[in-house]
Amino acid sequence: MSKFIEPSVEEIKLEQLYKDMGLSDSEYEHVCEILGREPNFTEVGIFSVMWSEHCSYKHSKPFLKQFPTTGEHVLMGPGEGAGVVDIGDNQAVVFKVESHNHPSAVEPYQGAATGVGGIIRDIVSIGARPINLLNSLRFGELTEKQNRRLLRGVVAGIGGYGNCIGIPTTAGEIEFDNRYDGNPLVNAMCVGIIDHDMVQKGTAKGIGNSVIYVGLKTGRDGIHGATFASEELSEDSESKRPSVQIGDPFVGKKLMEATLEAITFDELVGIQDMGAAGLTSSSSEMAAKGGNGLHLRLEQVPTREQGISPYEMMLSETQERMLLVVEKGTEQKFLDLFDKHELDSAVIGEVTDTDRFVLTYEDEVYADIPVEPLADEAPVYILEGEHIDYNTSTNDYSDIDVDEVFNKLIAHPTIASKHYLYEQYDQQVGANTIVKPGLQASVVRVEGTSKAIASTIDGEARYVFNQPYEGGKMVVAEAYRNLIAVGATPLAMTDCLNYGSPEKKEIYQQLIDSTKGMAEACEILQTPVVSGNVSLYNETKGTSIFPTPVVGMVGLIEDIDYLNDFTPKAGQAIYVVGDTGNDFGGSQIEKLIYNEVNHESEVIDLSEEVAKGEEIKQFIRTGQAAHVQTVGKGGLAITLAKISAHYNLGIAAQIALTESQLFSETQGRYIVVAKEGAEINLTNAVKIGHLTEDETFEVTTDKVTIQRKVSELKAQWEGAISQCMTSTD
Repeated sequence: MSKFIEPSVEEIKLEQLYKDMGLSDSEYEHVCEILGREPNFTEVGIFSVMWSEHCSYKHSKPFLKQFPTTGEHVLMGPGEGAGVVDIGDNQAVVFKVESHNHPSAVEPYQGAATGVGGIIRDIVSIGARPINLLNSLRFGELTEKQNRRLLRGVVAGIGGYGNCIGIPTTAGEIEFDNRYDGNPLVNAMCVGIIDHDMVQKGTAKGIGNSVIYVGLKTGRDGIHGATFASEELSEDSESKRPSVQIGDPFVGKKLMEATLEAITFDELVGIQDMGAAGLTSSSSEMAAKGGNGLHLRLEQVPTREQGISPYEMMLSETQERMLLVVEKGTEQKFLDLFDKHELDSAVIGEVTDTDRFVLTYEDEVYADIPVEPLADEAPVYILEGEHIDYNTSTNDYSDIDVDEVFNKLIAHPTIASKHYLYEQYDQQVGANTIVKPGLQASVVRVEGTSKAIASTIDGEARYVFNQPYEGGKMVVAEAYRNLIAVGATPLAMTDCLNYGSPEKKEIYQQLIDSTKGMAEACEILQTPVVSGNVSLYNETKGTSIFPTPVVGMVGLIEDIDYLNDFTPKAGQAIYVVGDTGNDFGGSQIEKLIYNEVNHESEVIDLSEEVAKGEEIKQFIRTGQAAHVQTVGKGGLAITLAKISAHYNLGIAAQIALTESQLFSETQGRYIVVAKEGAEINLTNAVKIGHLTEDETFEVTTDKVTIQRKVSELKAQWEGAISQCMTSTD
């Protein structure tokens, strides 16, 4: 008789307990077919997390298959803990983005902290040393007390974990919109460096080889976290607090260093982070990739308290844990290493030739599952989408008050400086950060070389909601432009697809159209997808978030010399590259004046993006540019204002545009500040003015002038978020 009191197989079936774990009737029946019998409590739990959306991508696999995943520089694409891309000299960059949305909604500090910890372990499990962190965040408007609480907690969690573990947070982006009320998005990205011959895989090979557990003792935190991440948030979500894991960055640091030392041992066969679905996903996935079976003896698992059942052990998402497969007979070498780093570790099982996933506790069998169906036979659902008849009429911007629009846009938290938030992050630890947060993509030196990795993370939810197909292309292109603007060659990307419930036809159609656009952009811009994550069911009380695909992209700078003099100075000329049209669909001025997205027609020319990008990259690398900025949210007037405020420089510009076009968000444009004597051979570059030493920001059209003291502009831009955060209701 079992020492643990659990529902019987009869009770599970009769009371449909499998539904509480996330399995549908048909999925439960399929499990019965696979096993040839009814599953016990532990087995139902294992199938439910492995077949959750978070682990199996059962609603999103068809879309992911569209993405190009190979390319000239790709060494390892999707399927492992992170993607690996060649940067020359036997070195590679390793990177991935993941979401921690639902946990951050119910426990913002720990939700964000464990999101950062998890993505770091993904990079470390490949064998790479992390060099920087990025994040993409979405919240409701800061006029609401609840949203300020969530933002405060998430930012503290990101800083608290990253600062303690000693990895700089160097870039990110944040948007605010009431569509994220109660359902914030927290997407964390990590970038690391590795030598080619040190790349690890999460595989369990070699019959008789041992399985080693290392890290924090297993507790009851995070049980069914993967299932929780695969359902809508509701009034009951507060009761899901136990599903939120607790991070320990100090143990995380020890585990990182111990893992990076362990990968130097020839006797290491495979390694994987215990992330979503904990010990279940890491062990079963390693077995499936190795084409072998596993036998785990769960009484050997280090636990935080007595009485933790096999079900709880397997589904716990206790943080700071890794699973290793090592050659038989070499176990002590690894246990001694982990002991040196003051980490709990134990041999908990071995690789078998049975092709079965067997769990025992003191010789009693708690699960006996064929490996391959568990990992590979999760159902894939192809649903039906539906195009909604939106209003596509053109909004009228002919009678705007330019001064009022400018003031409201520059002070909105989406556009305002995020320094109030990112100053809580350590940006310099490691001493290799070249371009810090503020205006541009991050640039971090590859230690001991003249190379650097540029990285960016971007999302444009209003564009995607406006026109999903074109918006999907725009998100990828924005990341591409941000790397070009610091002189980097874009190499590859990672993505996180944050959407509402795919079971709603409108949402499913957004997924169909936007991922098609993203895939096309990846092909044309030659930025294959090497890793990623999907987060669906982002809905609160029946209201979906905007479709928010987030793109993390990395680029290579072969020689950082030009960055020594890549700062704008007074007297230098300002050019705009790219035409400006009447493009307001999904824009910030549209939100300001009309609030709703009007679904106006928008297009982007991707082939032109490539030609323009190559020209600008060469202009930067030949040392002729002092600064390059992509024209983003708020349009040309707002982008110029941000440059002026950030660098404390005046601007005198004369622009041949209509008043509304000052705030148009036409794609594919750059602001280029040229050094004196530069040869301006950029196609379609128009000189609009110059930087000045005086205290004046002045942008003039034929009819209006926007004029501000730079100090006042800076105070307005930099003070907007702190003013929101310190306000009282």
